[in-house]
Amino acid sequence: MKKYGRMKKVFRKGMSLFLAAGLLLSVSGCGSPGGAADQSGTAQAAEEPSAAGGAGEDVAVSSKIDSGGDGISSGGADSGALSNGEDSQVDSQPGGGANGSQPDGTGNGSQNGAGAQPESAAVADFGLRLLGACMENAKDPFPPSASMPQEVYAEIEAGKNVLISPLSVISALAMTGGGAKEETLRQMEEVFGMSVPELSAFLAAYQGELPAGENYRLSMANGIWFTEDERFAVEPEFLQACADSFGASARRAPFDQSTLKEINGWVKDNTEGMIEEILNEIPMDAVMYLVNALAFDAEWERIYHDYEVREGEFTKEDGTVQQAEMMYSEESQYLEDEHAAGFLKYYADRKYAYAALLPEEGMSVAEFVATLDGEKLRNILANPTQLQVNAAIPKYENEYSAELSDILQEMGMADAFDMARADFSGIGSSSEGNLYISRVLHKTFIAVDERGTKAGAATAVEMKRESAVMEDYIRTVYLDRPFLYMIVDCESGIPVFMGILTQID
Repeated sequence: MKKYGRMKKVFRKGMSLFLAAGLLLSVSGCGSPGGAADQSGTAQAAEEPSAAGGAGEDVAVSSKIDSGGDGISSGGADSGALSNGEDSQVDSQPGGGANGSQPDGTGNGSQNGAGAQPESAAVADFGLRLLGACMENAKDPFPPSASMPQEVYAEIEAGKNVLISPLSVISALAMTGGGAKEETLRQMEEVFGMSVPELSAFLAAYQGELPAGENYRLSMANGIWFTEDERFAVEPEFLQACADSFGASARRAPFDQSTLKEINGWVKDNTEGMIEEILNEIPMDAVMYLVNALAFDAEWERIYHDYEVREGEFTKEDGTVQQAEMMYSEESQYLEDEHAAGFLKYYADRKYAYAALLPEEGMSVAEFVATLDGEKLRNILANPTQLQVNAAIPKYENEYSAELSDILQEMGMADAFDMARADFSGIGSSSEGNLYISRVLHKTFIAVDERGTKAGAATAVEMKRESAVMEDYIRTVYLDRPFLYMIVDCESGIPVFMGILTQID
């Protein structure tokens, strides 16, 4: 438990430390080796769900949103994504990112667009702290009804894989933060590392210009559902702001089983079936869900041949050896610090990269993550060395889910979850009591194999109303024991996914 205590201490230093560190995940060398990749300028349009029953009252919010003439391209998530009968139609034009020079692919290229912005650093900081907190909370409390000794249960639970999407979580929370005020807003912005308007504008530009090509794609969708209970009144300005920045359409719904099915179906569609459901129930006092769905699908720049995949072993931290299919290759971007070695492996067109860091022998992955701060991680990822790397990655598939309320409160967002102190008056009001966040549900999936990587994530913010309740130039890095990994957007520097692999499930 000592190592977890050390980790907890590091990740509770506060946002000021991480902002001072100035983490910028500008993965040098992550660039198109030739011409510019196809820029779709749009997030994947969400499929229109079939009617789920319930004649909800329409929300009369309809206006054309102008991009402001700032050169940011229009597009983004389909504003009709939540259409179901008579919906609220909120036109949206999330903008695109700024243009800039392409990296030269040598490890010394300059970063373009959002990659040079402090907003990218803040999103990365948020992800690093969230990952550490999730790792610390991965060990479940010992259940009183367990049929095994507590020490045995602790050993079993200690080796859980953790995978989060900082981008998905912060997108759902940023929508919610648009309706926060006073101390609630201040705390949320401190955790985000920037103001809600700044974050919303950044995410709008990012979502509006997601890189996409024939062999790689990242898609995002955002949606809002709120109860048709007339005791809850939503602010039209809030819905319009979410449409402007996030391409989110709104749906007034009966909040019964049909709504549960609709939300889960929308999440499944927008994660390409990787996340089958985000909710298992809708509590009686729930009044709103703000949902983000994300899907990543990319082929490796060089797909593995059959002879490069063979049986191997993966050794867990407790010494247990598991059989694993290992994928062997030669890479050229070597990562290193005093406690770890790793590499970058590119996906098609080098718009995204898989970054892996293997802790030194005798150091657990949790202990290694606890040694990282923003500046150290920035230095590792921004300064790869041009070396031949004999690399091996295990084939793996992993699912992860977490309820993030306690974690986010520990990170400093306490008032948002307090039914008495929360101030979300910008979202709406209920005659039954104050609005507050009751749950933040997060689910992820990843599959890494010979052809590439598929990954999905969904985040739902549930709002409730208050109630009474080797050679100098050759390195070898075989990921055959627990390691830290990321899927990084090479142009913006945003870690789309962050995770640790401690065992082969």
